[in-house]
Amino acid sequence: MTTTRRILGIYFRGFCMGAADAVPGVSGGTIALLTGIYERLITAITALTVSRVRRLVHDARDRDRQAVVRTLTELDMGFLIVLGTGIVTAVVSVLRLISWLLTIAPVAVYGFFFGLIGASAIILSRDVSLETWGKRATVIIGFLLAFVGSGYAVTGISTSLPVLFLAGIVAVSAMVLPGMSGSLLLLVLGQYEYMSTALSRFIDALLAGVQGGGVDAVYESALPVVTFLLGAVVGLLSVAHAVRAAFKRNRELTVAFLVSLIFGALRAPVEQASVELSAMGMNWTWYWIQSFILFAIVGVGVVASLEWVSTRDIHIESTTDHQAE
Repeated sequence: MTTTRRILGIYFRGFCMGAADAVPGVSGGTIALLTGIYERLITAITALTVSRVRRLVHDARDRDRQAVVRTLTELDMGFLIVLGTGIVTAVVSVLRLISWLLTIAPVAVYGFFFGLIGASAIILSRDVSLETWGKRATVIIGFLLAFVGSGYAVTGISTSLPVLFLAGIVAVSAMVLPGMSGSLLLLVLGQYEYMSTALSRFIDALLAGVQGGGVDAVYESALPVVTFLLGAVVGLLSVAHAVRAAFKRNRELTVAFLVSLIFGALRAPVEQASVELSAMGMNWTWYWIQSFILFAIVGVGVVASLEWVSTRDIHIESTTDHQAE
């Protein structure tokens, strides 16, 4: 395989991950697992430590080119840059689309999200066993945290910069785990629609600035986006490592807790749809309920299709290995 094809392959995988991460209920980590880069991604992320970053900065200041190249190789930085470019491209594209759809058909969009989240929770719950009281208690706590939090976040959590910073930490920590959706947690925190709009506003201001528009609009729209990204960097260097450690220490308990969060989060799209209807001066009528359910079914179909492709790929791979033996 040529270098160009290899780079394009990594970029395409990143694009698929970004498209998944931009939609609540679909996991970029799962896409990484399906496309065969999950282990490499986790290795690269866990290699990204504060000490290595400091060493890289120090070597760059000393203009020690060989040391810089060596550290970048240890970090697998070429892979991360190409993959990250694909992720960012997809996130920007998909979130702009979703932001537009939320303005014209919010109930349908949140119904679609409900289907994605519900189907993901059901599929992941197959790996959860509740044979001990400890696991049962963990599941109850996780469900209540997400369920109560989903209702409170709609009206009780602001979009201040500290909250956006925290949201960045939480979202990126979920994105590295198969089955977990960073966008879903943003929805639970009541920040998903705001960040979708903020990113679209920032891109529009940036394009206007390039064409001779004012810099003030770019700065104002960039502030929430940059704050969120700073939180994401902190989460990548800290919380993501802690979550991975929890998986290694007690995978079953960690999975049970995460799945219970997803089930509890099913309240979030319903609450958000209710808020949108209230803003339009409407209530839940049979028409809106039908619309919500219809698009929820579409969401279930999307997740079921992804699961079928995943199962099929694993079956083909195991069959090939067996024949090779």
